[in-house]
Amino acid sequence: MTTPLLICDDSLVARKQMLRSLPPDWDVRVSFASDGEECLRYLLEGRGDILLLDLNMPVLDGYSVLQEIRARDLPTLVIVVSGDIQPEAEQRVLDLGAMTMIRKPTEPATLHRVLREFGLYTPSEHSETLLETEESLPNTTWHDVLQEQSNIAMGQAGDLLARLLGVFVELAVPRVSMLAASELTMALSAGSSHHKWSGVCQGFIGGGLAGEALLLFSDSSIDDMADLLGYAENDADQRDLEVLMDLSGILAGAFLKGLGEQLHLSPRITPPAVLGTHVTIDDMINHNSHFWEQMLTIEVSFAVEGRDILGNLLLLFTEDSIPRLQETLDYLRPDPEDNPS
Repeated sequence: MTTPLLICDDSLVARKQMLRSLPPDWDVRVSFASDGEECLRYLLEGRGDILLLDLNMPVLDGYSVLQEIRARDLPTLVIVVSGDIQPEAEQRVLDLGAMTMIRKPTEPATLHRVLREFGLYTPSEHSETLLETEESLPNTTWHDVLQEQSNIAMGQAGDLLARLLGVFVELAVPRVSMLAASELTMALSAGSSHHKWSGVCQGFIGGGLAGEALLLFSDSSIDDMADLLGYAENDADQRDLEVLMDLSGILAGAFLKGLGEQLHLSPRITPPAVLGTHVTIDDMINHNSHFWEQMLTIEVSFAVEGRDILGNLLLLFTEDSIPRLQETLDYLRPDPEDNPS
């Protein structure tokens, strides 16, 4: 009997990677959901006896989906597949009833092993293809690939920060867009109620790519970050600079390393430089806008649970880097093979 399987992830690239990682001789019929609300609707329709679930999604995240599955007592077996690899994230999903959690990008050997361990799949003696899909997925773009790679890279950076500070880092879905400096200012200001920010930047270059990594913290974050890092309060201004410099090295460095590994590049990173302290986002961005005109931007917002810590990590690629980046990302797209049908 064919088993209904649901893949839920806001990333088209991730949905395709999970689909292509499934055993072709597994007798399942696959449906796809792009957010938690759609996922629950499909589960209620009986389209997900087994669920492969992402965590960081818009509308309704994976934690909320697990809570709803438990509250409604839905007969669904859940395997979480996530770029958020914090130990606390894994413990939380297990406490909410998930069978296990595996990290992105999905590796076929890992997924097959997990499916066998839980008795969900037994390799067939024959080579016939049993896997079916409810629908065909559209082709991905280089933009789709970059967003998913950014999600994985930020998961690695968040994990490093979480382990260092002993906290849980809440990660937003990365946003990838082409923006001018003025549009970047509006986008950042619109997403925050905080009025004063401090920030540092680090340049990166290598493999035909160049740009700046910006780390911005709301002023209310600095005291909490200094407390977690154990910094003395003797000289507040010097302490604030040390906090910014150290965190930029941790977060921007880990993010760029994770993204570079996926792109098969090793960009060189310059030491951090202060953009401004205790200023508005308008002042900070506009004061430095001669460096950034039309640019490709990756933005990831993050927060620390239980602390008044809010930050934004941005990657700004120079305009002449974009063709090289597009070429690399097009090569990494999970196309052009046809989906199983």
